[in-house]
Amino acid sequence: MKSLKQILDRLYRDYDFEGRVLHDPIEFPHQFKRPEDIEISGFIASCFAYGRVDLFKPVIKNILSVMGESPYAFLREFSLKKQGHLFSGIKYRFNKNDDIVCLLYVLNRVITGYGSIEAAFKSNCRDDDPDTGNGLAGLVNVLLSTDVSPVYGKDKPPGFRQFLPSPASGSACKRICLFLRWMVRDADIDFGIWKGVPGNKLVIPLDTHIARISRCLGFTGRSSQDWKMAVEITEALKKLDPVDPLKYDFALCHQGIAGLCSKMKCSECKLFNVGF
Repeated sequence: MKSLKQILDRLYRDYDFEGRVLHDPIEFPHQFKRPEDIEISGFIASCFAYGRVDLFKPVIKNILSVMGESPYAFLREFSLKKQGHLFSGIKYRFNKNDDIVCLLYVLNRVITGYGSIEAAFKSNCRDDDPDTGNGLAGLVNVLLSTDVSPVYGKDKPPGFRQFLPSPASGSACKRICLFLRWMVRDADIDFGIWKGVPGNKLVIPLDTHIARISRCLGFTGRSSQDWKMAVEITEALKKLDPVDPLKYDFALCHQGIAGLCSKMKCSECKLFNVGF
């Protein structure tokens, strides 16, 4: 009988990473070569990575098309008065046009103040942090504490806040954890351009598919898809690979979407009928 680790390792080895790029928001940062452009395009792409892929990808494409060959250079010189209108009419679900313009404005402020998103993140990290939660919460706080009155003339509306959930409020932070995986992990389709952040401190980007299959496999007993569940699942995966637990993210997500693990009883689950 094969062990769970053997099964997941096989799923990981057989995974079609090249095909994943074409059906994933990571497609966008893969269009750039310079680390600063990968970082900015990746962050923007992750912010919109909710809902249907065929709906959010055109929005990301429109935004990055306006920003040209270097999203970083564009944002470094970004001016609301001169360039804000270039994004007129672009919106997506909970995010109105002003929210999108505000996101770009706030990223401009972060670049001006810290030089990069990476620097803002690391300024809130400690060596003894068990995971990326503190750094992530600190980064979100930096972004949300930016004065956005030049955009709204008032407090930040829900549409802008929706871009930036925080583990401090209990959110699983799926999209920004996805961004961190892209930046930190240095294998497969991930970039590994942020140095000094251990890959085993990353927390799995938690969605419905990961939550369902993780409950089935006994990685978590929690019912709420929150930060605690994401950490609990990640800790379970560390027992299978202490150095690179998030390598299983790909296989688990794919198998969850494909229905290999469904809402049926675990004893009837197809995953348990492949020699496990």
